[in-house]
Amino acid sequence: MPSDEGWTIPFGSPFYPPLPAYYRQVRSQYVFFEADPAAVASLLPDPLQPGPGGRCVAIGLTVPFSTAYGAFNEAVVEVHCMLDGRPGWYCSHVWHDGPRGIAAGREIYGTPKIFSTLDVRYGEGTMLTRATMAGIPVLSISATAEQPVAADEVPDLSPSWRLKIIPRADRPGPAIKQLIDAMDELVDVDPSALADSETVVALHRQLARLEAVASRASAQWDANQHWAADGARSGAAW
Repeated sequence: MPSDEGWTIPFGSPFYPPLPAYYRQVRSQYVFFEADPAAVASLLPDPLQPGPGGRCVAIGLTVPFSTAYGAFNEAVVEVHCMLDGRPGWYCSHVWHDGPRGIAAGREIYGTPKIFSTLDVRYGEGTMLTRATMAGIPVLSISATAEQPVAADEVPDLSPSWRLKIIPRADRPGPAIKQLIDAMDELVDVDPSALADSETVVALHRQLARLEAVASRASAQWDANQHWAADGARSGAAW
């Protein structure tokens, strides 16, 4: 096989199939909290810096069906951070119970997936996600849905950065070291790979959130009249 072909190893029977991967009936929970900024800094690679307030989020999810990795569960920690003055989020840990999902996440996106045992339960509006390693509890996430939340009320978790590292084989150090933005990866995907009903609905939900943020920012821009110096009468006209 030519060196520029192939998806992943083994070439004849890849451990996980090529993208896209489709997911069905995903259930997830998001618990936002604040931590000591110094502790947040210890989770960030250079040049990322902790964002103000030490904001973090713990995410639990269960995926009963996926075309690429089978059923799996995850627990995730992301921390708010800054890159050259630009706010975003960094994914520091993912506890995952599917071998193929771990390999794909680490190799493709640099998602820091660790093999763990996950117990995800849902009942009477409450979702509980527990991650353990070698029988030792490492993370527990519990959330109760007391009322519906509009999509534009959910805090924006983009850009979502990951650090992809492929170690060298001949000596310590990385052969590949990339800071990856999950949103950049999404917009580069062939649109036909996203053209299923659940993905389209999810994309429109994210679009509604983005439009709501853009509307609020535009209103503030107009209120501040930053465009007035150029003779315009609104941000849109400017």
